[in-house]
Amino acid sequence: MDREEQAKDSFLSLRPSTLKEYIGQKNVINSLSLAIEAAKKRGEALEHCLFYGPPGLGKTTLANIVAKEMNSNIITATGPAIEKVGDIAAILTNLSERDVLFIDEIHRLNRAVEETLYSALEDFKLDIIVGQGPGARTIRIDLPPFTLIGATTRIGLLTSPLRDRFGMVFRLDFYNVEELERIVARSARILDVSISKEALRVIAERSRGTPRIANKLLRRVRDLAQIEDSRTITEDIALRALEMLQIDENGLDYLDKKYMATLIGKFNGGPVGIDTLAASIGEDRGTLEDVVEPFLLQKGYIKRTPKGRVATSHGLKSGIKRYKKSLL
Repeated sequence: MDREEQAKDSFLSLRPSTLKEYIGQKNVINSLSLAIEAAKKRGEALEHCLFYGPPGLGKTTLANIVAKEMNSNIITATGPAIEKVGDIAAILTNLSERDVLFIDEIHRLNRAVEETLYSALEDFKLDIIVGQGPGARTIRIDLPPFTLIGATTRIGLLTSPLRDRFGMVFRLDFYNVEELERIVARSARILDVSISKEALRVIAERSRGTPRIANKLLRRVRDLAQIEDSRTITEDIALRALEMLQIDENGLDYLDKKYMATLIGKFNGGPVGIDTLAASIGEDRGTLEDVVEPFLLQKGYIKRTPKGRVATSHGLKSGIKRYKKSLL
């Protein structure tokens, strides 16, 4: 195995592969465990599942775990990649019984593709129109019972007919510091890296409540420790590495600080419309809504109002003002 393959295996191995290994999201895990066990006893496919929440919280990981727990194959696709009805028809007709079809960014499905899914999800039938004009006819194809798992960061963009066809809908919430410490400690063991309790705490506190970010920060901190020939990641190494990454003690990165500095410095704390704010920062609206704002809302730094975004009193007092000179 060459170095590239080793690196790839190392990255993939950070994902838990069973529900027992999964840390956090206790209510989701308990509900999934019950549903999977019941489905296996009945010898049936698991009901269709929808996972939603901010990026990096484990939606893709959970989809792979469900397939493994059900002893099923998983077929992965993304909403934007399924452009035509023929694309989804090809995927569905190649599924075997109890297979798991995972569609990431399901809110970005083409409307015609989405409507084709309705009968497939409800009746395991695929209706295909053959021909055009007066001579067109519909062919109904039987599909094996399968499980669709959808993942989205924007559940509000899903149409009601599609959302209602999921038997289980789970919201994934941000992780607390203790859960992130356990995740980082597990990842450090897999990467064969020694890390102090203080360094664990530092990384967990600055991971924005997100396992993906926690693992990314661990890798960058590990890089500094290796460059300095340190056998253990200490608190000092972790702090210096995170300072290089421009991540402060509140977990805010450059873009977060730019957002807050713009909101406070240019618009006096708001209210300001999201499009105006995005144009001022030089980022697209979707990035701010999906990546930046969920964490700032969770921290209580901003609030969304009918008039626009507003910095809360907590946001104004949290030390954000000190970034204004360097970022504006």
